[in-house]
Amino acid sequence: YLANNKTDLEAMGFWAFNIDTLFFSLLLGSIFLFFFINAAKSFSLEKPTKLQLFVEIMIDFVNGVVKGTFKAGQNTLVAPMALTIFVWVLLMNLMDLVPVDFLPVLAGHIAYAVAGGSVDWITSPESFYFKVVPTTDPNITLGMAFAVFVLTIYYSITVKGLKNFVAELTLHPFGKWLIPVNFVLEMVNFIAKPISLGLRLFGNLYAGEMIFILIALMLFFSSIPIGVLGFGLHLVWALFHILIVALQAFIFMALTIAYLAMAHETEEH
Repeated sequence: YLANNKTDLEAMGFWAFNIDTLFFSLLLGSIFLFFFINAAKSFSLEKPTKLQLFVEIMIDFVNGVVKGTFKAGQNTLVAPMALTIFVWVLLMNLMDLVPVDFLPVLAGHIAYAVAGGSVDWITSPESFYFKVVPTTDPNITLGMAFAVFVLTIYYSITVKGLKNFVAELTLHPFGKWLIPVNFVLEMVNFIAKPISLGLRLFGNLYAGEMIFILIALMLFFSSIPIGVLGFGLHLVWALFHILIVALQAFIFMALTIAYLAMAHETEEH
């Protein structure tokens, strides 16, 4: 099932796909791959392009974070995955700087003009709405967090062995005499990690978008001072929000690296 608004989601239930969120997620992921692949193909030591220099800066930055947590050669998958997470999440977060109604209204005008006003599901160009910030959809953020959760379990079992993995969940913190209590406590902690990872990103970006909307409402007041204040606050919040979108991408990447590093830690039981 495909849906792009609340009514469709309620009608279709659990198996509904948010096509707006998926579209922008895949679009931004494709943009990321396009530029990074082109930078790799045009690599040059003598005459590096600006794109190549930018990509190298990003790679060095992520490698520095990974090397601070992982031993050299311990897992060659972590650095590329961390780079992908950071850039992809950053691009999705940056969509929050686009006015919330600009792309939906533009798409509504295009759809309304193409349809000639003859379809009943477009009553007006302004009624056409979709999400342009994928990370304000908990399905995306929790989906990425769930993927990290699966990788954490996989590497915990692969590196430590199934016996030690089960021992971690049953013997800490009170020893073998309180296995049921240990298991409940460890499972709460274990499951809370991916949930908090996904909800942290969603909550910060969703709150940022709501603040943009609230500030924009000030422009509709008949009072000129309030309108001028709203315009000024919009610029200030946009500048501050640039730090938020970058910071949240970094936090998601850093926590992913930390969780995978914990999965690689071996300890005898």
